[in-house]
Amino acid sequence: MGVALLLGYAFQTFGLRLTTPGKNAFLTAAYCIITPFLYWALMKKKPDKYNATAALICIAGIGLITLDADLHVGAGDALTLISGFFFALHIIATTRFVEGRNPVILAMLQFATVGLLSFAGALIFEQAPAVVSTTDILSIAFLMVVCTAACLLLQVIGQKYTPPSQAAVILTFESVFGVIFSVILVNEQFAPQVVLGFALTFAAVIISETKLNFLQNIMKKR
Repeated sequence: MGVALLLGYAFQTFGLRLTTPGKNAFLTAAYCIITPFLYWALMKKKPDKYNATAALICIAGIGLITLDADLHVGAGDALTLISGFFFALHIIATTRFVEGRNPVILAMLQFATVGLLSFAGALIFEQAPAVVSTTDILSIAFLMVVCTAACLLLQVIGQKYTPPSQAAVILTFESVFGVIFSVILVNEQFAPQVVLGFALTFAAVIISETKLNFLQNIMKKR
């Protein structure tokens, strides 16, 4: 679980260096589509028609987001999609190994594994910084406390009181907020085809995660 999480974080981070934050946010969300098919390959549980439909829509959306005029996929987009694969693998591993175990201890061991392997990788592949500024320390602290520990803790607490289908829909807004903050903080601009790709990818995630149960409930109430 720790290795899968590390590879997801690593490919997402390196991908972010070569693509835009908005694209990175939406392409990472592809793990929601990858998960049922990877689960099928590993656990022999076949995806349903909603997963298949969502996969086709997601492929169209990813194509609009990533392909340029020459039909080439940028390196950053490709790395981000690979990160989605490892995040999907992490979800499956978590489902497989969390049963009968303390989830808090399991989470702590995961993060310890990620931290130790990342530190070892930094010693091997990176040069030690000559100067570590206050901004660097605050940035790392923000990523550790807010983006990792606090987010996962709030997610666990929230899912305790929220049905899975509703939680899945709420979590998909991570990609939407990624685009919003990208526009606000770094003034990112998107071509119309990329916006359409965002919409298709988001729709695919909603279909895959909810099976459109909310529409069925609306129809029943009418």
